[in-house]
Amino acid sequence: MKLLWYALAGVCGGVLAGMGMGGGTLTIPILVLLLSVDQLTAQFVNLIAFLPTGAAALGMHLKNKLVEPAALPYILIPALAATAATSFFAQSAAEWLGKLYGGFLVLIALFVLAGGVVRGARGEG
Repeated sequence: MKLLWYALAGVCGGVLAGMGMGGGTLTIPILVLLLSVDQLTAQFVNLIAFLPTGAAALGMHLKNKLVEPAALPYILIPALAATAATSFFAQSAAEWLGKLYGGFLVLIALFVLAGGVVRGARGEG
């Protein structure tokens, strides 16, 4: 039965990833809060799940000519360097980063809620 819940968490994350929002925004809290997976494992699962979804999204963007290939090295090289450097920092600050990530998710939720309230007040919703 628990495997079904894991699959459901994956589907929810995949739907969000397909809509352009990071799938981990939903997958990580579901795994940690509802399925009692430790946060580092949930983050690892999210990173692994990102590989095929990111590749598929990149393929679609390339097909639709939404990527400027000449700019890729200027984005990829600093991004990879920053990722490698901060991964060492993340190991020593896991608890602090977990709280920061939780606060970030709360802020996202508040902005989405506020946007819906404003659109509703304007009659746009």
